[in-house]
Amino acid sequence: MKAPETDEAGHPHRVAATATGLLADFNQAGILTAADVHVARRLGVLGSEPDETVLLAVALVVRSVRHGSVVLDLSTAAATISPDDEEEELDETLPLVQLAWPDITDWVTRCAASPLVSGPIRMTGSQLWLSRYWEQEQAVAAELLLRAASRPDDLDEPVLAAGLQRLFSEKQYADQQLAAAVCALSRVGVLAGGPGTGKTTTVSRLLALLREQHPEYRIALAAPTGKAAARLHEAVRSSTADLPAVDAARLGSDLTATTLHRLLGWRPDARSRFRHDRNNRLPYEVVIVDESSMVSLTLMARLLEALRPSTRLILIGDPDQLASVEAGAVLGDLVDRNQLGRRTTDFAEALGRVLPSVSPGEPAKDTPTARFRNGVSTLLATRRFAAGGDIAALAAAIRDGEADRAVQVLRSMSGAVEFVELADDDRAGPEQLEPVRTEVRNSATQVMAAALAGDRVGALAGLEQHRLLCSHRRGPRGVQLWSDLAAGWIFEDHPVVPRSDGRYAGEPLLVTTNDYESGLYNGDTGVVVAQSDDSLIAVFGRGGDPIPVPLARLGAVRPLYAMTVHRSQGSQFDRVSVLLPAAASSLCTRETLYTAVTRAREHVRVIGSEEALRAAIVKPAARATGLRERLTG
Repeated sequence: MKAPETDEAGHPHRVAATATGLLADFNQAGILTAADVHVARRLGVLGSEPDETVLLAVALVVRSVRHGSVVLDLSTAAATISPDDEEEELDETLPLVQLAWPDITDWVTRCAASPLVSGPIRMTGSQLWLSRYWEQEQAVAAELLLRAASRPDDLDEPVLAAGLQRLFSEKQYADQQLAAAVCALSRVGVLAGGPGTGKTTTVSRLLALLREQHPEYRIALAAPTGKAAARLHEAVRSSTADLPAVDAARLGSDLTATTLHRLLGWRPDARSRFRHDRNNRLPYEVVIVDESSMVSLTLMARLLEALRPSTRLILIGDPDQLASVEAGAVLGDLVDRNQLGRRTTDFAEALGRVLPSVSPGEPAKDTPTARFRNGVSTLLATRRFAAGGDIAALAAAIRDGEADRAVQVLRSMSGAVEFVELADDDRAGPEQLEPVRTEVRNSATQVMAAALAGDRVGALAGLEQHRLLCSHRRGPRGVQLWSDLAAGWIFEDHPVVPRSDGRYAGEPLLVTTNDYESGLYNGDTGVVVAQSDDSLIAVFGRGGDPIPVPLARLGAVRPLYAMTVHRSQGSQFDRVSVLLPAAASSLCTRETLYTAVTRAREHVRVIGSEEALRAAIVKPAARATGLRERLTG
């Protein structure tokens, strides 16, 4: 492993050189970064709190947010917190520092008595929040329960019943029919399901049902990223084409998807505030948010406060995927599988009137929590994957935590799934790399040929043919190393001479930050293509025709030869190769593997040791929040 980067004084960037005591110990052990330490010390100064055990708790709360958790439980911290390895894999040859964790009872007592509590920190029992996230969790829970407290009364039930029978006439779509009815009868609807279960098809028909009775309803389609918004737009447009002509006409051609940031109105002077808020509501009767698993707690709070009280909100997504890069796991908190199908009596009666064939299920007590659950539905039948459904079978085994079943599917070598097993040290030899090398070269050949010919559509299509996914950014299984390997394989077949700006026809691009001026968003992918005058231009796929962007206007982009699993969310590829992290890595989780596998439409290749594969499947991601508890009272 390469030596850590250092500052001007020669200290590693992760080391807080002036830290002392517990903060220094936990920083040197790789638990805390320098930023975690500095924030805790600064808050200690501002709040007149010198106790190092309290400052350690504050630093650990800051660290938890950085890892996506909203709350830290002091009683379990010692058992659940390990050194960071999100950016790169840890050097396992380094000796572990023996840390002296504070006594739990004394630690909780000291924190509860601190002047920081009820200021920048909130505390309940042994749990600690940064005040910002405590308030956001409270606001999200209160807003969701308030919206779910009463059902909308804007639909004629006999007309809705006839529409449900017309648009979901075949028995195999009964789950979609029920989900559409649930969302139509709810102020807040949650439509959960894995890839290929028909979520977008269900939503398209739901919108046709709403427009049948209210042609004037304004509808907003949004997703967390530009790539996800493009896929939503294409999916809705495609599913609309399958509707009866009269229903397709009701949806019209005005349904376009955008990013949530653009929907809310991005402000250049604020990082997490938007033009639309509690004092300037969004002008829509229906708001659809796809890929809701990627929506952070902060963004969900901003969306809810910007909705008018009468607006229908429908959240679509897969709760088994990776959660937002930022703090929170909102969709996962909203979908409680143990409570699915349990609805209040009045809601079950309304469902029975529009869908007489539906069993009312086990009734639930009429509580705010139960009223919120009324609007939650899940689609389970997979209809997308080719090649006998082996990808679906593998995804289901991973989702259910059944390692033996997943290994059996991979061992079958049916053609749709493949396991490239590495030795215990996870080092790949030339023979094991050959399938990936062939895949990368084949995809690049299509991209390069189309780009040199000026075929923008063909170049972008080639880019979606195969994707190499990694969990880490750096290290032996990271994006940086495998990008270099992939680039080397490509240049063996296609030697290029970059122009003065370093660009060349066929170069794949990944946007790494939002650029509102050019209309490009973090995660967008594109290709540099030749034009008729021999100049170069970048084109990006966003649904519909490719979007051209002059090279001079490109913001933060990097060559795209491999990408992290997190960045791949909201995308689909024909074929996917997945680099498993080491078994001991904090990124070796069920959600990481499930997300990676479900990016593939036709073929998935899993590369790693059986130990790492099994470790990932049995280890769910540790992301702590308090939202579900707030929703359940």
